[in-house]
Amino acid sequence: MAAAPSSLASSHLTRLAAAVAAPAAPQQLRLRCSRRRAQRVVAMAGSGKFFVGGNWKCNGTKDSISKLVSELNAATLETDVDVVVAPPFIYIDQVKNSLTDRIEISAQNVWIGKGGAYTGEISAEQLADIGCQWVILGHSERRHIIGEDDEFIGKKAAYALSQNVKLIACIGELLEEREAGKTFDVCFKQMKAYADSISNWANVVIAYEPVWAIGTGKVASPEQAQEVHAAVRDWLKTNVSPEVASSTRIIYGGSVNAANCAELAKKEDIDGFLVGGASLKGPDFATIINSVTSKKVAA
Repeated sequence: MAAAPSSLASSHLTRLAAAVAAPAAPQQLRLRCSRRRAQRVVAMAGSGKFFVGGNWKCNGTKDSISKLVSELNAATLETDVDVVVAPPFIYIDQVKNSLTDRIEISAQNVWIGKGGAYTGEISAEQLADIGCQWVILGHSERRHIIGEDDEFIGKKAAYALSQNVKLIACIGELLEEREAGKTFDVCFKQMKAYADSISNWANVVIAYEPVWAIGTGKVASPEQAQEVHAAVRDWLKTNVSPEVASSTRIIYGGSVNAANCAELAKKEDIDGFLVGGASLKGPDFATIINSVTSKKVAA
């Protein structure tokens, strides 16, 4: 009967010696415990929060905008997203006074300098005066319908930033430019116009919007969008600084909707969206905002 305790002790000592000789097992256990405790965080190439802007363009009435604001106020939105909406000028005050503070306000255009005898224009000082924090500049509709050129847009951008109005800086190529293999050339030329005028990029978000995808129902594939975003980030690294390249958010615009946003959001260099038509539908816009969950990985 005395042999049994001796055998047990011998077995225990054998297991203990094996554990000391093979430290990998405790390491694996710690890793498994770490994964169980891990939270999910947003993984992006650009630093800062995921960014979603809604460009309402020349749409809306007092009543339709009141309804849209009510939908946005009632929506449940992920917290780790910066959200901005851009109403037409005449409705900015209405929206600012009724929309949740969770969402910031942008203008769709601004004048190149200080106000004065410039009929029909709005100055950056006036935007700041009414609490409008952002402006969209360089949008393709301003470039190709109104006729604004790269240099003019760059100067507008610099002046807006000088007045503490933050910037959504748009770039993008026409269909014929893409088909001719000139996408990078066009986008880099537009980027250079911004870089020639901007000295501080802290309050700049870049929006890549292929013109052929804006309002057409066509959308760049996630791979096409990622390719351009990565190229623009590389351009910033080479021509501005590695710090600006890593900190600047580059968002995608061009027929983004509730159905395609999640797949686009998964791409590393897509740091958010600039949304047109879908931003006029509160539930759809909320879905796009919440697509940030597609970027979340275990930490």
